[in-house]
Amino acid sequence: MTIRVLLADDDQLIRAGLRALLSADPEIEVVGEASDGELAVYLARRVEPDVVLMDIRMPRLDGIAATRRIAAGQPDVRMVVLTTFALDEYVYDALRAGASGFLLKDAPADLLRHAVHAAARGEAMLSPRIASMLIAPLAARHRRADPPAGYVELTPRERDVLGLLARGWSNTEIADDLGVSEATIKSHITPLLAKLGLRDRAQAIVLAHEHGLVQCAPQEPTRRLLDT
Repeated sequence: MTIRVLLADDDQLIRAGLRALLSADPEIEVVGEASDGELAVYLARRVEPDVVLMDIRMPRLDGIAATRRIAAGQPDVRMVVLTTFALDEYVYDALRAGASGFLLKDAPADLLRHAVHAAARGEAMLSPRIASMLIAPLAARHRRADPPAGYVELTPRERDVLGLLARGWSNTEIADDLGVSEATIKSHITPLLAKLGLRDRAQAIVLAHEHGLVQCAPQEPTRRLLDT
C-alpha cells in the first residue's frame, strides 16, 4: 500500500530535497507541497495524505497551529514535525497539538523514510532518550496531580501498557517486559487511547509524563524503534 505524504515547509530547497529522498522509496508518494501553514491545512483536506511532514516555523500559520487544525479535522492523518534543533520547546508544543513525533531536517535518507513508514503505522517517532531529554522536563512545567480524564476507566493491564509506552518502548519491547504477545499489546493500546481521548502514542507519551504515569521498569529493553 502506498503511503501518501504532504510536505509542509516554507523553504523550497528543503521541500525539493525531501521529495527527492522520499521518491526513492516505491511505497511512498509525495502528493503535495505547502509553503505555509494555511496551505498545509487546505491541502491536507484536498489531497488526504496519510502523513504530513510539518515544519514548525512557517508564515501565515505556524506548524503547531496547522498541526492542531489537521488533527482536529482529520484524525487519521499522522504528522511528523520537522525541526532544526532536537530539544526545541516548540517540538513539545507540536506533540501536544497532535504530532506523532519529530525528525531533524538533516536526518539521513533512511531515517526519513523510516519515519514516514512508522508514522503511517501509527507509531510514535520518539526514543526514550528524547522522552527524557525533551518531554520529561517540559512536561514537569505542566505537571498535574490529578489523573487524566478517562484514566479510571483503564484496566490494570492497560495502565501497565501506558506506563511502559510512555518510556518510548515499542510494542515488542512492552510485550517482552510483560510476558505477553505483541498482538496482546496491540489489543490494549487502541482501547486505552480511546478511553483517554488520545489520537496516537505520541500524545499518550506526553500525557503520561504530565501526570507522572511513567512506569519504572527494571531494565532498558535491548531493541529500539528509533535510537536517537
